[in-house]
Amino acid sequence: MKGISYSHYGGPEVLEYGEVRDPKVGPDQVLVKVRAAAVNPVDWKCREGHLDAVLDAVFPVVPGWDVSGVVVQPGAAVTEFAVGDEVIGYCREDFLSRGTFAEYVAAPVRTLARKPRTLSFEEAAGLPLAGLTAYQVLVGALEVKRGETVLVHAAAGGVGSVAVQIAAHLGARVIGTASESNHDYVRGLGGEPVTYGQGLVERVRGLVPEGVDAVFDTIGGDTLTASAELLAPAGRLASIADPEVVGHGGRYCFVRPDAEDLTELTRLAEAGAVSVHVQETFPLERTADAHRLNQEGRTRGKIVVTVDWETREEAHG
Repeated sequence: MKGISYSHYGGPEVLEYGEVRDPKVGPDQVLVKVRAAAVNPVDWKCREGHLDAVLDAVFPVVPGWDVSGVVVQPGAAVTEFAVGDEVIGYCREDFLSRGTFAEYVAAPVRTLARKPRTLSFEEAAGLPLAGLTAYQVLVGALEVKRGETVLVHAAAGGVGSVAVQIAAHLGARVIGTASESNHDYVRGLGGEPVTYGQGLVERVRGLVPEGVDAVFDTIGGDTLTASAELLAPAGRLASIADPEVVGHGGRYCFVRPDAEDLTELTRLAEAGAVSVHVQETFPLERTADAHRLNQEGRTRGKIVVTVDWETREEAHG
């Protein structure tokens, strides 16, 4: 099959498009015909070797963890899905090798859920990692309740934009940091935008003098320090970007595949509570360009890579 791979760590230039090994379908896996795969910051961090201390890389590596597509072959032990089912997945394993930037992926069934009927394949591909991160932090780590005030950083980004919607759905008042050009977008998601950067603490205190009940940090560093200052006396703090959050009495969170949580996200999407904004799509062959754009760090919503099956099937007669 055709796919993207890299044989050593490095910049976007190490990504090559061409023939990659066909996936074997284990008993607890499902072979998915990929329609779209979203780009996440963790993809280029893995590509550059930043996760080498925790994830073995079996080269050549096919990158990518997010996917939407169609089941073409369930594994021998799989009863949850059948041929033709449309699915989404956060297909992370405990090593780097068999990713989603390819024509097919053998996805562990524990990483999959049915695709939301209300989302396109491109939108649905952007939901798993970002959505699971937002859901697990807000519901699991922060235990956000109706009537509370939540501060979400980088509220226009992939994770932040879903977090604003979920927190609003939970009944919270949501304040979201974003550049001024994204303020209307954040309002549309259900949040109150504030400009990040110097003076952030004063701006947020102007909105919530008594402090916020929970902070979802996606940036770390100085932003994390400022976040700790903004907490109400019993406030909670969680970060997906900086382990130093523990020193501030908060929790460091790393998203994990969870079929039940992913199914709940599908339900929220179908109920109209969660949507996914796709900033730009790239064909599979241009995955390196998609990585470059994501690495610039100014994404509104998601960047998605697509597989054009109509053209491929016409080419094969």
